Amino acid sequence: MKKAFLLFAVTLLMASCASTKELDALKAEHQKTKEELVATKTNLTKCLVEKERYEEKSALLQTTVDDLRKDKKQTLKQVGDLTVLTQGANDNIKETLSQLSKKDKYINKIRAAASKKDSLNLVVAFHLKKELQQGIDDEDIEVNVEKTVVFISISDKLLFKSGSYTINSKASKVLEKVATVVNGQPEMDVMIEGHTDDTPTSKNSSLKDNWDLSVKRSTAIVRELQNKYKVAPSRLIAAGRSSFVPLVKNDTPANRAKNRRTKIIILPRLNQFFDLLDQKVE
Repeated sequence: MKKAFLLFAVTLLMASCASTKELDALKAEHQKTKEELVATKTNLTKCLVEKERYEEKSALLQTTVDDLRKDKKQTLKQVGDLTVLTQGANDNIKETLSQLSKKDKYINKIRAAASKKDSLNLVVAFHLKKELQQGIDDEDIEVNVEKTVVFISISDKLLFKSGSYTINSKASKVLEKVATVVNGQPEMDVMIEGHTDDTPTSKNSSLKDNWDLSVKRSTAIVRELQNKYKVAPSRLIAAGRSSFVPLVKNDTPANRAKNRRTKIIILPRLNQFFDLLDQKVE
């Protein structure tokens, strides 16, 4: 009986020792699990923090992407508008160049016409000088080309008596030679321009003043060219300038003599010039 009790006590003791070891092992395992749980919680917290940080970055990046898309869309629109504007500018430039080319052609036509007219004027002046020098070589007759016209300035002592508008015999020789050249240029007009000095007309005269005298002298020459030398009347212009366009001051008898003159001006017809301006340039 004692042996049996002793065996039971030994078995119980051994079992108790075994339970204590297992308990210690479980405690150790539990402690380890607790430490792992703390570490896991710590890592989880870190992960949550990192997740929040990445979410903020992702939101910022998304905003940036959206802004870039808007900028791209706006840029594409601007590029499209610029393309339209550039095309329009190119069209305008082409049109401008075309207009400039037309204007250049137009200017060249005008220059060619002017050159032709200048050449014609020189020819007219040459023939006038040649005609007038044949039998009439007088310092009181002057032939010049002035801009677009040819003019002959004739001292009134070769054409009229003092204070008179009746043409003298010596004038006929001059006018005949002028008419020869004028009739050879039927496309040009002829203006007769009378000039006086500042001496008033005589009170006993039928003339009102120097205006009257200058006009009647030019009219007398126009009639002479028309009736005696067959210059077409449609080409003739009578004009008087009185004493208001002097060559020199009317302060001496010699200067007054210079200012008493008649200008015969040969000039291109204005309608021909305007017809030239109206021509369309291709």
